[in-house]
Amino acid sequence: MTPSHPYLDHPTPIAFAHRGGAADGVENTVTAFRRASDAGYRYFETDVHTTADGRLVAFHDATLDRVTDARGRIAELPWSEVSRARVGGSEPLPLFEELLEEFPEARWNVDLKAESALEPLLGLIRRTDAWDRICVGSFSEARVARAQRLAGPRLATSYGIRGVLALRLRSYGIPAPLRAGAVCAQVPERQGPVPVVDARFVRTAHALGLQVHVWTVNEPERMAALLDLGVDGIMTDHIETLRTVLSERGAWP
Repeated sequence: MTPSHPYLDHPTPIAFAHRGGAADGVENTVTAFRRASDAGYRYFETDVHTTADGRLVAFHDATLDRVTDARGRIAELPWSEVSRARVGGSEPLPLFEELLEEFPEARWNVDLKAESALEPLLGLIRRTDAWDRICVGSFSEARVARAQRLAGPRLATSYGIRGVLALRLRSYGIPAPLRAGAVCAQVPERQGPVPVVDARFVRTAHALGLQVHVWTVNEPERMAALLDLGVDGIMTDHIETLRTVLSERGAWP
């Protein structure tokens, strides 16, 4: 399938290091992404929030509590305070702009975790001319649709929950409206007991020119089963496992 956006111009299946490879406990840090880069990864998944003074931080949670030695909501703290927090007690939180600079060859899948992060992220993409390096996603279809409207076709986006549901309905032959402009569907393998990704879903997405990226897959047998279905990308916390599975199939670039 011909890529519909330069972001996807890469032999599929694409291997994504989820939060840089979250299995080692220092997710979304320069150390995690460097380890993934050294392992041969070129696609990274991360998340963004904004601090109280508008700095765009690569971090998953709304609060610092779970993975750092600090406490509090990022949106309520200045960068001067957030920057003192340490993931796993040792690793600083990076600004997303720093990650773009540190890994100039990498492509980033960015989950917009908060509405406040939308315009700072688009501003950063414009300023750094990183249109071909970033795909923006969110659980909120409205948020990612707004990003698409503000940026236009230069911006690669994935579907939010509503878009994924519409695609699932279409795979069953049920008409459902889909937002124009998305280049991929990024989905869990299952939602609770309900399967999301099957051959029919992948076939429907491909017929619409969309890639299918599945998160977050850590077991080698599940990776292999999804690759057999024809998915175009897998996001994993266990970067060595995915590299091994792809290498054994002759699909590690």
